[in-house]
Amino acid sequence: MPTSQASAVWEGKLKDGKGTFRAASGAFNGPYTFATRFEGKKGTNPEELIAAAHAACLSMALSAGLEKAGKPAARVETTAACTIDIVDGAPKITKMALTVRGKVPGLDQTGFQKAADEAKRGCPVSKALSGIPQITLDAKLE
Repeated sequence: MPTSQASAVWEGKLKDGKGTFRAASGAFNGPYTFATRFEGKKGTNPEELIAAAHAACLSMALSAGLEKAGKPAARVETTAACTIDIVDGAPKITKMALTVRGKVPGLDQTGFQKAADEAKRGCPVSKALSGIPQITLDAKLE
């Protein structure tokens, strides 16, 4: 199996410094700052990248599970919202809210919810992020 890589550079002090990150594939890169990470300023941050990874992984895992069950999806769309808070004086990711919508011919809401729950438990990124205290899932057929 492949090993994925990315890199990041930080220059300067924490609050007035700046950083950049880059995927080794060149597929994405960008700047980030203390303000984009902790003050809600426009721009990206590590938590946004984690949310993107979780959304992508859950969509793939759900699609695979549905296909294996004989109910291939026409479309699966996932959004993820990663929340960082200060806990005991230090930053901590405290919540990941996953919202998944799917178009799956011949499947009812109960079946979709079950498949989404299984995908959430089984996707590698969910497993990697299991230390987040609260991971929620809102799954609905369109």
